[in-house]
Amino acid sequence: MAVQSLYRRYRPQRFSELKGQEHVVRALKNAVANSREGHAYLFSGPRGTGKTTTARILAKVLNCENSKDGEPCCECGSCLAVQEGNSFDVIELDAASNNGVEDIREIIAAASLGSPGRHKVYILDEVHMLSKGASAALLKTLEEPPSHVVFVLATTDPEKVAETIRSRTQHLQFHLLPVDELEAHVRWVASDAGIDISDESIHAVLRQGGGSARDTLSALELAAATGGMVDEVTPVDEFVDALIEYDAGRLLAAVAHTVNFGRDPRTIVNDLVRHMRDAFLTQMAPELVQLPEDRATEVAAQAGRLGTPRIVKVIETLGLAINDMRNAPDSRVVLEVALVRLVHRELQMGIESLLARVERLEKELENRPQIAPAPVNPSTGRAVLGGRVAQDPSAPAVRPEPTPAAAPASTSAMSIAAVIENWNDGVIGELKGMRRAVALMAKPTERDGQLVLMVDNEPSAKRVNEYLSDLSTVIYKVAGGKCVIVVETRSEEPRAPKAKVVEEVAEEEFVDIEEIKQLPTVSNKATETNLADAFPGSEILAEDA
Repeated sequence: MAVQSLYRRYRPQRFSELKGQEHVVRALKNAVANSREGHAYLFSGPRGTGKTTTARILAKVLNCENSKDGEPCCECGSCLAVQEGNSFDVIELDAASNNGVEDIREIIAAASLGSPGRHKVYILDEVHMLSKGASAALLKTLEEPPSHVVFVLATTDPEKVAETIRSRTQHLQFHLLPVDELEAHVRWVASDAGIDISDESIHAVLRQGGGSARDTLSALELAAATGGMVDEVTPVDEFVDALIEYDAGRLLAAVAHTVNFGRDPRTIVNDLVRHMRDAFLTQMAPELVQLPEDRATEVAAQAGRLGTPRIVKVIETLGLAINDMRNAPDSRVVLEVALVRLVHRELQMGIESLLARVERLEKELENRPQIAPAPVNPSTGRAVLGGRVAQDPSAPAVRPEPTPAAAPASTSAMSIAAVIENWNDGVIGELKGMRRAVALMAKPTERDGQLVLMVDNEPSAKRVNEYLSDLSTVIYKVAGGKCVIVVETRSEEPRAPKAKVVEEVAEEEFVDIEEIKQLPTVSNKATETNLADAFPGSEILAEDA
């Protein structure tokens, strides 16, 4: 024979045994004690908070032979029959599986029939699952039932219950149990059932229960079966630490571990959102946190490291991920993408992405080397673009300072000569990429026991100095030791400025118009004569010829 589960063995049998629902207990006990019970009730609230249990206690006290102050005696035949589940006065139906019109018509037809007790109680669980036709068929009987009939409707989603049904019932809302009261109940059950469990395991059981008495006792039973050890199905602390450190790889590894453990991605998101809500409450309203004191301290520390704005962002992103999972072929991919976006601001949508790009550009500008200003022509004072500045011949030639490489010891002239002789094969041939290109800019020479690398201009000298440490390694290898290396720019003869040609402008002369009129004119005939003299033997043809 199977062992009865803890939540069934320790199910409350009286109103006084209900935990965390004092407002419901007070309303029902006063109604029964004053004989003012209603003909229809609607119990709503999260799962495992006592809705069906309360409905059975109400059915028991309505037919109890020795009720006192609104409490059943739990000793008479009617009470024992209800406890054993074989009472003819209590009809319990699951509306999720009996949600058709015909099922409701059978209830209506049997409602008018008498029963052994004073009241016939119908308990319809998950009433929000009724079809529209079934809800419409129930309305008339629910509004005016026989005098001995009481309907108790239970649901976890009252918003889905038709408004016409809710208006015909007394609506009582059940709440999740406070953590301190639930912890005391768990410790009592563990002691009474002979379960040896540590405080750490009890706190893990409470976290898994989430305020639901039934879920908490189920987790306690599982802990007892595993020797008092409770494995966290969703390692929320691992996820939070990865978010704090912006570690995408750690987040994906946590997802893989949790999924392999048998957790659905949607459930993982729900667990994370629930934990983030607790973190949010520790910052905004600590008195609303339903966690043990030591656990609340840990969550508050996590919230302080994350920050309230980022906690809100995590909750919003995970909420959108839940909606995207509905139509996604693989919900795990949606979860992974959402988590990676939370640690990579560039991948986020909206203003966050723009802020991340602006910050990245600002850092690049801070780390970028300063660009030298454009050269200025000393003769004109204007910037010169795309070329060298012509020096003023009167200005003294300035030779750039040589840049010696750090080398403590010098080698012989023969070693430097070997470097110069083997520059193409021994030095350039050993280099690759940009270092090879930089070496091609320089021409090695020897002066005063130093290796001088001559380049054409200052930008080339700057580039050679940037890679001088890499070039030195190869040069020392060819030279057989260290030597002093100097980078210099070839000196150029100053260009003489072009002489500016200034045309002399003749002085303005007085022009006499009358004198111009008296000048001889040239006729067409004189022109023809000049052409014949210039080209002997030629013949002038008419234009129409």
